[in-house]
Amino acid sequence: MISITQATEQDLPLIRDIAYQTWPNTFGEILSPNQISYMLEMMYSLGSLNAQINEKKHVFLLAKDTDSDEYLGYVSYELDYTGQSLTKIHKIYLLPASQGKGVGRLLIDQVASIAIRNNNTRLGLNVNRYNKAIQFYERMGFLVVGKEDIDIGDGFLMEDFVMEKPLNP
Repeated sequence: MISITQATEQDLPLIRDIAYQTWPNTFGEILSPNQISYMLEMMYSLGSLNAQINEKKHVFLLAKDTDSDEYLGYVSYELDYTGQSLTKIHKIYLLPASQGKGVGRLLIDQVASIAIRNNNTRLGLNVNRYNKAIQFYERMGFLVVGKEDIDIGDGFLMEDFVMEKPLNP
């Protein structure tokens, strides 16, 4: 059985560990090793994760297999993103062995339920334009609504699709 719980500051090292395990698999064929290292440090240092929770008001949910007592992945989101009735999914990553087993769907469904309870009418996310997860998001009802090229410093660029999914209460 899969349980989903809200992460606390004590869980930040676990979130960082999952990111470090998933990113090479997710982005190894898309980004250079230098960009992966740069982005992991920028987004997943304990200081950065702490700021995401405490200053940016991101909420992290952890998925755990209660039978094996192993964590499988996480999602982070922000309600009312930029003052809109949009819940932004900032991150969703699953350990490679957990992919394709419905865990990502459970996490997104949980975020959607929370968004609806908070009167948000859409889910949104950014995804690298070459990420295989695009097909998963499309199956979940997300549509590409735009493109963004984001300069993240050190000469690196995030080349993303912007995707949204309407929510029905």
